[in-house]
Amino acid sequence: MRRPAVQAELHIASLVVHAAPARVQRIEHAVQAISGACVHATTPAGKLVVTLEAASGDDLAQQVSGIQRIDGVLSATLVYQCADSLAAMNEEVRDADAAA
Repeated sequence: MRRPAVQAELHIASLVVHAAPARVQRIEHAVQAISGACVHATTPAGKLVVTLEAASGDDLAQQVSGIQRIDGVLSATLVYQCADSLAAMNEEVRDADAAA
């Protein structure tokens, strides 16, 4: 009996990370070092906007857990999470305005 082919997936999440203000720059560098992580904005008050990409939900959870364990991180709150097949994520979406 053959198993059905498993499609590659892409998991995307966004987080707001609250950090000790004195450690924001160090935390930003630590997050950027995580594969699939990107810091989009920081504030002097200690907030960072982060997106994550991973191949599985388990990998995504490990990334979030890794961020939570960085020295100086007070909290990492999941704001958005999406998962779909890699084929669907790469599908070209037609511009509705161009069709008119």
